[in-house]
Amino acid sequence: MSELQDSIRTLAAQWQGVGFLLVSGLRILGILIGAWVLIAIAQRAIRGLRVRIASRLDDREAVKRAETLGRVFRYLAAVVISAMAVMLVLSELGVSVAPILGAAGVVGLAVGFGAQSLVKDYFSGFFILLENQIRQGDVVKLGEHAGLVEEVTLRYVQLRDYDGHVHFVPNGSITTVVNMARGHAQAVVDVGIGYGADLDQAMTLMHEVAAELRRDPAHAARIQADLEMAGVERWADSSVVLRARLRVAPLEQWTVRREYLRRLKIAFDRAGIEIPFPQMTLHVASAPSARASAPLADPRG
Repeated sequence: MSELQDSIRTLAAQWQGVGFLLVSGLRILGILIGAWVLIAIAQRAIRGLRVRIASRLDDREAVKRAETLGRVFRYLAAVVISAMAVMLVLSELGVSVAPILGAAGVVGLAVGFGAQSLVKDYFSGFFILLENQIRQGDVVKLGEHAGLVEEVTLRYVQLRDYDGHVHFVPNGSITTVVNMARGHAQAVVDVGIGYGADLDQAMTLMHEVAAELRRDPAHAARIQADLEMAGVERWADSSVVLRARLRVAPLEQWTVRREYLRRLKIAFDRAGIEIPFPQMTLHVASAPSARASAPLADPRG
């Protein structure tokens, strides 16, 4: 009789273990399915939000930036949900999560110290994209580097300068951004004329040349306002420098400035206004006259 009772107890214990494993397995399966569903829902929601935002944007680069940020958010959502699912599964298996989290924290700290520049690049790139500081096609200056933006990623900004050299600037090293392609630009010109020239005549000619340039169909779309005359900027060694500027469309300041200076040179030549070369006036002091020294007579004879 006792042997039968022992067998029943053993069988009940086995069934209890099987039931525990079955329940635990179902819970783990539920956790995995739930995590998969949550990831799918989160990514679908982020993708739908990105599509709605992109549909309201006319700028192709803004759409591209929205797509990049959407990929980042989808990746982050998948990582966070997967990490939570793994911790829940380990807890169901009876594995203590606290030591694992502690070890992961130590490893993460070590990796963070070793790859802090890389992490900084990604964080800086994320905010550069989020705040729309730089777009593909802009002309920018990033510290010592300047040029046309060819690509913007979470890791770096790719620039091509006027000589055709390509610069890869890590986002973590960007402290200031000078963007020359937003809103409008100013074509600033400094014109040196001779000290003997008529200043009023020169400034009148500068206004006339600017008005003529603005009426030209080839440049009318580039120039947004009439010439703004600042006046006499300084007295240089060989000339009086006049400063003025034209408000132009983004990235058109160099083209407008070159054409304006070309036409202004022709107008100054016709009006006889001197554009002086560097020159220097030397004042030579006359040497003291030498006294003719005659031999003195000996008083003693």
